[in-house]
Amino acid sequence: VDLHMMNCELLATCSALGYLEGDIYHKEPDCLESVKDLIRYLKYEDETHDVRQQLGAAQILQGDLLPILIQHRQDKPLFDAVIRLMVNLTQPALLCFGKVPQDPSFRHHFLQVLSYLQAYKEAFANEKVFGVLSETLYELLQLGWEERQEEDNLLIERILLLVRNILHVPADPDQEKNVDDEASVHDQLLWALHLSGFDDLMLFLASSASEQQWSLHVVEIVSLMFRDQNPEQLAVAGQARSAREQGADMAELEILRQREMAEKKNRALQRSSRHSRFGGSYVIQGLKSIGDRDVVFHKSLHNFQSYSPDVGKDTRYVPRRRQLAQEPTFQRRSALNVRLFLRDFCSEFLENCYNRLMGLVKDHLLREKAQQHDETYYLWALAFFMTFNRASNFRPSLVSETLSVRTFHFIEQNLTNYYEMMLTDRKEAVSWGRRMHLALKAYQELLATVNKMDTSEDEAVRESSRIIKNNVFYIMEYRELFLTLFRKFDETRQPRSYLRDLVETTHLFLKMLERFCRSRGNLIVQNKRRRRKKKKKAPTQSPAAAGQVPYRPEDAEDVWPSLAEQLKHCAQNSELTLDSVVPFDAASEVPVEEQRTEAMVRIQDSLLSSQAAEALALLRSAREVWPEGDIFGSPDFSLDEEIELLRQIFSAPLPRQQEPEEQGGEEEEEEEEEEEEELQAVQVLEKEFNFLDYLRRFACSAVVKAYVLLLQSYQKNTPHTNHCVVKMLHRLAHDLKMEALLFQISLFSIFNRIFSDPASGAYKELVTFARYVLAKFFALTEVNRKAFVELLFWKNTAVVREMTEGYGSLDAESSNRKPSKWSPEEEKQLQELYLAYKDIEGEDVIDAILTRLTTTTHSRKQVIQKLVGLGLADSVKDFQRKGTRLVLWTEEQELELQRLFEEFQGSDDVLGHIMKNITAKRSRARIVEKILSLGLVAERRELYKKRRRKPATTSLLDGKDPLTDPDQEDPEEEEEEDPLLEEDSEEDEEGPGAEAAQNTRGHISQSLRQILQEEDFSAPIQWLQNCLIRIAEDREVDGCSQAVPLVPLTEENEDAMENRDFQKLLRKLGIRPPASEQESFWRVPAKLSPALLRRAAASLSQARPEIQSAECPEQGPRKEKPAQVPGSPVTAKKRKVALESAEGKAEEEPSSSGSQKLQLLDSDGEQKDENESKDPDSPEPPRIHKRRRFLIEDEDD
Repeated sequence: VDLHMMNCELLATCSALGYLEGDIYHKEPDCLESVKDLIRYLKYEDETHDVRQQLGAAQILQGDLLPILIQHRQDKPLFDAVIRLMVNLTQPALLCFGKVPQDPSFRHHFLQVLSYLQAYKEAFANEKVFGVLSETLYELLQLGWEERQEEDNLLIERILLLVRNILHVPADPDQEKNVDDEASVHDQLLWALHLSGFDDLMLFLASSASEQQWSLHVVEIVSLMFRDQNPEQLAVAGQARSAREQGADMAELEILRQREMAEKKNRALQRSSRHSRFGGSYVIQGLKSIGDRDVVFHKSLHNFQSYSPDVGKDTRYVPRRRQLAQEPTFQRRSALNVRLFLRDFCSEFLENCYNRLMGLVKDHLLREKAQQHDETYYLWALAFFMTFNRASNFRPSLVSETLSVRTFHFIEQNLTNYYEMMLTDRKEAVSWGRRMHLALKAYQELLATVNKMDTSEDEAVRESSRIIKNNVFYIMEYRELFLTLFRKFDETRQPRSYLRDLVETTHLFLKMLERFCRSRGNLIVQNKRRRRKKKKKAPTQSPAAAGQVPYRPEDAEDVWPSLAEQLKHCAQNSELTLDSVVPFDAASEVPVEEQRTEAMVRIQDSLLSSQAAEALALLRSAREVWPEGDIFGSPDFSLDEEIELLRQIFSAPLPRQQEPEEQGGEEEEEEEEEEEEELQAVQVLEKEFNFLDYLRRFACSAVVKAYVLLLQSYQKNTPHTNHCVVKMLHRLAHDLKMEALLFQISLFSIFNRIFSDPASGAYKELVTFARYVLAKFFALTEVNRKAFVELLFWKNTAVVREMTEGYGSLDAESSNRKPSKWSPEEEKQLQELYLAYKDIEGEDVIDAILTRLTTTTHSRKQVIQKLVGLGLADSVKDFQRKGTRLVLWTEEQELELQRLFEEFQGSDDVLGHIMKNITAKRSRARIVEKILSLGLVAERRELYKKRRRKPATTSLLDGKDPLTDPDQEDPEEEEEEDPLLEEDSEEDEEGPGAEAAQNTRGHISQSLRQILQEEDFSAPIQWLQNCLIRIAEDREVDGCSQAVPLVPLTEENEDAMENRDFQKLLRKLGIRPPASEQESFWRVPAKLSPALLRRAAASLSQARPEIQSAECPEQGPRKEKPAQVPGSPVTAKKRKVALESAEGKAEEEPSSSGSQKLQLLDSDGEQKDENESKDPDSPEPPRIHKRRRFLIEDEDD
C-alpha cells in the first residue's frame, strides 16, 4: 500500500499526531484525540485489514508512536492511549486473519501485515523504548494492592501484551541470513530488554506471591524469549569445550573430509583422454527398453552407476494433502553475550521461580482459567528448564514441582487428546501435530530426568526415582503410549523431527524398563482386558427356575409345620420392619399394577428358601401396595389367617418365567443373538511383566516402517539417533529372533547406500548390523527361494513364521490339533485316492478320501495341506466347498427333493425337515422356488410351519394365569406367521408383490377385522388407505416405481405401526417390514402395481370400524379392575366361576363360520370383568376383555 493511496481521513488523523524535528517530537494539541480515532479506525477495519496496512506503510509506529512513548511519558492519558494503540497494531497476523489464508489475494494481505510486524520488531530493538516500559512497569508494581486502581492493572497487562506481541513476531529468513554467533534482530531485542532491566521484572512477577494473576503472561513471554535456543548448548555457554565435544567435532570433520576425497577421486576417474565424441554406446543386458530390446546406453561407463530410467522425466506432482510436513524453525546459536545473560536468567529462574510458577500455571489450566492452547507454554517450559537443569548442574529439588507421577498423567492426557484431535480435525491436523510434538518433548525430558536421578549420590533421590518408575511402569497406558504413537504416525502431518524424538524417547523408555526389570527380578504391572458381556433380555432366574422346584403336596405338608413356627416367631419379633422390603421392581418396564404375580412368586421363593421373616414382610408390604381385592389378605387379618394364606401360597403352582428352551434351528439361534446386547466391560488385572512379551508388541510393520523412514536420513542424523534406530532393529532381529521382519527392499537399499558411502567407516554400528541382517537373509534363501519375492512386502509376525518355518505352518497350528505325521504308506494311499476320485463330478474329492482312508486321525484341513505339500494341488483354494453356491439342480437332486416332500408332507414343518435331510445344502428361498416350479405345492403358504391349537383352559387348569403368564404370550405367532418373508425380500422383491396380489383378491378376514375394530384403528387405517392411494397415483404419473416408506407423523399412527395386529394387516397387504438395521419404517415394495395398491386400499374399507350405536352397553366406558393373581385363595372361587362361564360361552358359539376355526390364545392385557364384584352365583357370564386376541386359521389361506 503506497502512502498516496492512503485514506484521506486516516491521513488527516495521522498528520494531527505531531511531527519530529531532529530528535525532539512535537505533539499537536489534538494528539490524544487522533490516537483514539486511530484505535476506532482499527476497530472497524474490513477483512483485508486495510487500515493496519496503511498505518504500517506510513510507518506511524516508528515515526510517531515510539517518539511519543519515549518523550511524553509524563502525559498519562496520552501514554495509556499510545500503549493501547501499539498493542492493537502489533498483534500477530495469525490472530488477525485466524489462520494462514489459502486464497492468493488474502495471502498477499497476510504477508504484507507480517512484513510490517517485522519492521515493528526491528524498531523496538531500542534500549530507550524498553527503558520507558521497564520504568513504568516498575512504578506500577511498587503500588500495593490497596493503592492500585483498575487502570493500573490494565496498563500492566497491556505492557506485558505489547512485549509478548513484539517477541512473537517471526524472523524474516530472506533478510536475516546470519550464521551462528551473530546477533539477529531477536538477539538485539533481547539485549535491549536485558539492558533495561525488564528481565528482572519478569523474575519478580514469577516469584511474587501478590502477582499471581500475571503467571500465564510471564510463562508466555519467557517461552518467546528462548524460542530459538537450545537448552543443552545454553547450559554450557561460556565454558571450555570438553574432550567429548571436541572428539565429536573431529569425527564430523573427518566424515566431511572422506566424502570430499571420494568426490575428487570420482571426478578424476571421469576424466578421459579420448574426445567425448568417441565415448561409445553400450547395451545393458537384461534391462528392457520400451520395446523388446535391451536398453542402449550412450554415455561413458563411469556414468553407468548413476543411470536411472527416471532421468529426463517430469517431476511427479504431489498433492498438497500428501506432501511431507514441514520442519519447524531451526535452532541457531545466538551471540555470546546474549547466551550468557540467558544462561544466568535460566539459573535464577530455576532457583527462585520455577516450582512456584509452574504450580500456579498448572492450577490455572486444571481450573480452566487459561485461554485455549495455553497448556503448550506449560509443556514448553517444562521441557526447556528441566533439560537446562539436567545439562548444567543437576539438582532435582529445583524441578520437584513437575517431577511427579501427576505430571506424567497430565502430559499423557494432553498427548492423547492432541492425537485424537489430529485425526478428527483434519484442517488443523498440522497444528495439532506440532502440539503433539511439544507434549512428546516434555514426556521425553521427564523420562531423561528420572533416568538421571538413578546416578545421583543421594540415596533419597535414587529412592524417589525408583518410586516414580515403579508407578509409571505399572500403569498400562504409559506402556502402550509409544505403540499407539508409532502405529498412527503420519509423515504428512508430523515432521521428521517428531519421528526422531519419538524414536529416542522409545529407546530411553525401553532401556529404563529393561534395567528396572533386571534389578527387580519380577515386576507386577496393571493389565486391562476388555470383556464382552452378553446381556439377555430374559429376567433373572428365580430359585425355582434355577433348580429349586416347589415341594410336592405331600412334601409340603411335612415341611410346613417348621415354617409355621418360624413365621410365628418372626411375627412376635418387634424388629420386623417393612421399610427395607419392596415387593415390586421400580426399574422394570412392567407397570407396578401388573407385578402382583411376581410379588407372589417372590413370597413363595422366600418360603422355599426357609426365609420366613422375608416372606412375611413381603406379604405385608404387598398388601399395602395392592389393597384391591384382598389378594394378599385384608388389613384386619389375624396372624393365624396370614399364616394360612402363606401356606396356600407355599403349595400353589404359581406361573414362573423360565429360560427359553434351546432350539436347534438356525433361525431361532439368530433371533436369540439379536435379542442379546453386547456390552464391553474393562477388567483391571495384575500380572507379572515379561519384557520380551512387551517387546513383541513392537514387532509389526508400522513400527518397522517408521524406523526405516528415519534411517533413510542416516547422514543427517546424530550418532545417538542412528544408535537408537539400530538398537531397536537389533532387538527385533536378535532378541526376538525375527530377522525376517527386516527383509524389505527399502531397508536393503539403505544398506547398499551405507556400503557405498565413502564415510562408511564413521558408521561402524550401522555397517555391522547391515552385514548381520544380510547374512541371515542369504542363509534363508538357501531354504526358501521365495524370500526374494517377500522383499517387496512389509511383513507381520505371522508371515515371518511362515517364511522361516514353512508356508502353511501357521494354518496347521491354528487348527486345534498338532500337525499329524504321515507315514509313507499313508502318503501312497492318499495319492492313489486323489488320482482315483479327482475327476468324478458331483462328489467332493476330500470327502471321498476321508471316508476311505485307513486312519481316521487326519482332518480335512490336514489332508488338503498334505495334497498341496505333495505337489498334487496348487493351492488350498482348489478344495473349497461349493455346496452353498450350487445354482443348477440335477435330476437326482430333483428326485430327492420330491421324495423328501412326499415323506414329510404331513408333518408340521415340511420345509424344515427337507432342509435338514437334503444332501445338497441350499438356501431356504432356493428350495421353496424349486418346490413351486415342480408343482408340488400351489402356494408358499402350504410350506409354512403349522401351529397346533392349544385349548384356552389348559393354562387355567394348570394353575397358570393366561393374562400374566409370559410363556403364553405370542411372539411365536409373529415369528411363525411368515418365516420366508425376510429371505424373500433379500432375494428379490417379487415376494411381497405376489403375496399382496393374492391377499387383496379377497376381503380381510373376519377375525382380523374384528380385532381392528375392537382396537379402534379407524384413524390409522384411514391414513394407510390415503397413503396407498397417493402412492398408486404417483406411480401412474411417473411410470416408474421404487420402495416408498410409510412414515407415521402422529402419535396415534406411530402406536398403530408398532401394534402386532396392525402389522399383520400390513403384511397381508404386501407391505414389507424393515429389512435391516439401517431401515426404520415399513415400505411399500416397488413391485406393487397401481391396480394392486388401489385394490388394497379398497379392501381397507372393510377393516375400518363402523360407528357404534349408543345403545350398545358393551362399547360404553367401563371401569378397569386389576387382574386377580393366580393361586390366591381369595380369588379361587371367582376363578372357578369365570372358567365355567367361559366354557359355557364357548359352547354357545355359532358353528356357521364354516372354514374358520376359533382358538383362544393368551393376552397381553389384563382381564376386565364388570361382574367381578357381583355375586358369584349370578348366571350372567363375564364379559371378555376387548384386547384379548383370537387366532383365526383360514382354510382358504
